[in-house]
Amino acid sequence: MEPPPELEDAAGDRSDVTITDREYDEEYVIAVDFGRETGEVSLDVVDDTAIVVADDDQFEFDVPADASEVTVNDGILTIREEL
Repeated sequence: MEPPPELEDAAGDRSDVTITDREYDEEYVIAVDFGRETGEVSLDVVDDTAIVVADDDQFEFDVPADASEVTVNDGILTIREEL
């Protein structure tokens, strides 16, 4: 699973956004940290599209087909894939 290009573009446009990906024994995780300066981060998933609102910015991306979970917690968007 690769990070969605829309999120990679957001990370390239904003210095406070970082993307990390990790592979564990039973899952693969992509984490997008919108930074300390960002206030509330919200997530809405409609059909296969995820909509993330961080302050005044909105990001939309197709949920990866192999993603088992997409969540937001404490300003960090997490996309998980069970292996």
